[in-house]
Amino acid sequence: MIVMVAIAIGVISLALTDSIYNGVLIQMFRDQVGTHVAHLQVHRRGFSDDRLVQHWIPDVDAVERRLATDSTVRHFSRRVVAYGIVSSASNSSGIALVGVEPGRERLVTTIERSVRWGTYVENGQRAILISRRMAEKLAVRLGDKLVVMATATDGSIGTDVFRICGLYETASSEFDRMFVYVSLAHAQQLLGLGDHVHEIAAVLHDPEAAHALRDRLAPALGQGCEVLSFADLIPMMMQILSVAKKSMVIYYVIIGIATMFGIVNALLMSVFERTREFGILMATGMRNRTIVGMILLESLFLSLIGTVIGLAIGIGVSLILAQSGIALSSFSEGLTMIGASSTIYPVVSFEGIVNGLTVIPAIALLAALYPAARAIRLEPVRAIQYV
Repeated sequence: MIVMVAIAIGVISLALTDSIYNGVLIQMFRDQVGTHVAHLQVHRRGFSDDRLVQHWIPDVDAVERRLATDSTVRHFSRRVVAYGIVSSASNSSGIALVGVEPGRERLVTTIERSVRWGTYVENGQRAILISRRMAEKLAVRLGDKLVVMATATDGSIGTDVFRICGLYETASSEFDRMFVYVSLAHAQQLLGLGDHVHEIAAVLHDPEAAHALRDRLAPALGQGCEVLSFADLIPMMMQILSVAKKSMVIYYVIIGIATMFGIVNALLMSVFERTREFGILMATGMRNRTIVGMILLESLFLSLIGTVIGLAIGIGVSLILAQSGIALSSFSEGLTMIGASSTIYPVVSFEGIVNGLTVIPAIALLAALYPAARAIRLEPVRAIQYV
């Protein structure tokens, strides 16, 4: 019972840690992709490297036709992207200016749902959407005016005045410190772009189809355009996700080693307590492989019962926490620096369940080999006389 309880507690912690890890990783990915990146982006070749305002998409209509007729694409939106400076009466800040089509952009990104005060940018409004963090830095409020300056296509400095229509807040403090939004028409006017755009962002029905769509679109659009999937656009995030998933292996190993020592100790005591019985069995002709099989089965049943109980409790707790979330408001600043929300919603994965059902029993079988080897080394005559 003690060993089963120990296994169950280990599996509970394993299931909870795995689901919380999954929740953090999935939220980080969704936040990165949902706020701006999307599943796929199309630019003029080289734009993602230098972000020059003169590098607009050469034939935007051809790109839109391709995206509109592809069954994997759910929505797409045109954008203007440029770097500049925003100034208030008391301060200024470097920005990434994004000109969007509000009606289409709200179907591609989650920025509209991130607006906490005020409203989203609308067509025709000379309005600007900034983050709460930027508003604090600039010492401004809703309705105040901001001056935006950016380099235009002819090399001059484009300047315009916008009124703050809303304040947004995302899970990433770095994103909030940089990105501001205006309508596409006003961004084009500010930069002297005419009808040109720098970027088309698309979301797909299935994010996993982004790589295949990239490979189909790239040759069809020719050398003048580059097509990038989310994995190309946020390689650092994809690396973090990969490393985080692999780091769970270390946790499995730690729990496995602790479980192994517990099972070895319990089964060794069981072998010593039944030395006389083993001697009688061996004297009556029971083969070594049968004794080994008996001890392995005992270890397997012990671990399976503990694992099933632990998984049931761990998954149950994870599902409850998935509804309410785990509030980590005291760590919110640190979490937003890595792009994670201050409320974590655990996610139970099929992979985690399979790992729990296979790893611990497998380790238990491995741990039972030593006690089994001790049992078959017993000499029947001495074992029968053992007290």
